[in-house]
Amino acid sequence: MKKRIATLVAAIMLGGIVAGCSGSGAKPAAGDPGADEASKKPITFTWLVYDRTEGKVRSDWEIFKEIEAKTGVKIDFQVVSQEGLNEKRQIMIATNSVTDFIQVTAQEGRENGPEKVFLNLKDYLDKAPNLKKFYETYPEAKALATGADGGLYTVPVLEGDPEGKGFNFVWLVRKDLTSKLNLKEPTNPDEFYQYLKTLKEHYPDTYPFSPQAIVGDVGLYTVIGSMFTGIQGFFNLNPQTDTYAFAPYEKGYKDAIVFMNKLYAEKLLDPEYPFLTATQWDERIMKGKALVSYYWKANLPTLTENAKKAGAPADYELDVILPFAAPGIKPYQFSRALVGSTGRAISAKVKDKDRAVQFLDYLLSEEGTNYLSLGIEGKTYTIEDGKPVYLKEFGETPYVPLRRDWGVWYDNITLNNAISRDAWERGMNEKSKAINKKYEPYIVPAPKAIVKTKEELELEKSKLNNLNKYLEQKITEFVTGKTPINDTTYNQFIEQAKKLGSDELLNMYNTAYKRTYGK
Repeated sequence: MKKRIATLVAAIMLGGIVAGCSGSGAKPAAGDPGADEASKKPITFTWLVYDRTEGKVRSDWEIFKEIEAKTGVKIDFQVVSQEGLNEKRQIMIATNSVTDFIQVTAQEGRENGPEKVFLNLKDYLDKAPNLKKFYETYPEAKALATGADGGLYTVPVLEGDPEGKGFNFVWLVRKDLTSKLNLKEPTNPDEFYQYLKTLKEHYPDTYPFSPQAIVGDVGLYTVIGSMFTGIQGFFNLNPQTDTYAFAPYEKGYKDAIVFMNKLYAEKLLDPEYPFLTATQWDERIMKGKALVSYYWKANLPTLTENAKKAGAPADYELDVILPFAAPGIKPYQFSRALVGSTGRAISAKVKDKDRAVQFLDYLLSEEGTNYLSLGIEGKTYTIEDGKPVYLKEFGETPYVPLRRDWGVWYDNITLNNAISRDAWERGMNEKSKAINKKYEPYIVPAPKAIVKTKEELELEKSKLNNLNKYLEQKITEFVTGKTPINDTTYNQFIEQAKKLGSDELLNMYNTAYKRTYGK
């Protein structure tokens, strides 16, 4: 612990599982946390959060008034800026002064729980039926929450549906322009090249393909690399083999680099792609300078609306094309992960441990989950065909007013983003629903999160960042023509990646994956 403090100072100097409270005025069942009236005695817990762009954290959100009435628990939110959240959390962990409730990474929970920073929830499972059921229902979450001593220290946030169908990203195109040109949707890279070339010929002042980033889920190197290798990102699970792979080792990665270089050389790829900020990319989309990209599907309505406000033509329309890949590569997209990398933890120093666990158990009940993820029936959502859907008055992007005015679906507070997204998508317009249906055959379950040992984490920490920096720099040199692409330069690229640890990391990921899930 002292070493961690010194290092830090130097560096900075479900949906319904088991109802814990039945709601609707019904009396709790015997044995439930709410059965004893003493369990509703007023108590206040602190909770670390940050202000989101949609709206600041408020003390008068109605869902928390309802929760307080049901549980006797009042929440004292400790608010920081989004930029300062990680630093604040790390200081709290290093000094063992975390708030009563806090969202941490699963790794932080596993590492610091055994050192008495976080409460061992395993000791309370006999008193917390919803918590117990949660770990039984989601073994992946249990694996992520389990420390080296066997204790359970976090409740990981649920992100995706168990069936692995929900997804985030789409190929975005200017449908009004492609329709005028009668462009056929591309089914492979060659057809995509012709698609972009035609757009450039007719709209020479545009950037036919403008990626929003170079790495990450929507990054150019991720998207094109996957198109030629079937591996998303540099290291990832190959869904065809159920093993981890390093994309540059795969047959076709050199072809991916050659393809990107061709697009760049012929000005079909935004020439400023390595340096684009999110704001600059937004402006290109709104002003009609960018015509094709790969981006978050949830932003399609907002991008269209903003473009119209910025003076886009009346027929301006953004739509999608289907995923495509090189011959021999099956196009696909990973679903949202079922279990996220962060989770709720309770301070080991919380004054009333039983009440804290009881409250956490309530938040995992159907009623508690609905408050945090959906809000209040009749005021924020309704039930249609037996399933929740947000009120139409919240529009195409309901998460904005829900977070701002209600505290619903708010990061670092909610425990189940999956049912929030389901309620949102059930209320989408017909076009958005058609997009979901169109992409459905291409979605495969996301890789399960892996649990790494202390030694594996040290290896990753010592190797991955430098390797990623090298890969990003060298691939950019290849794509922009600074370094010629041939067998000699590509082999040098691979050899340097190995020197920086690509073999060691790849072996570590596969070892950790097999150990975590018995693969």
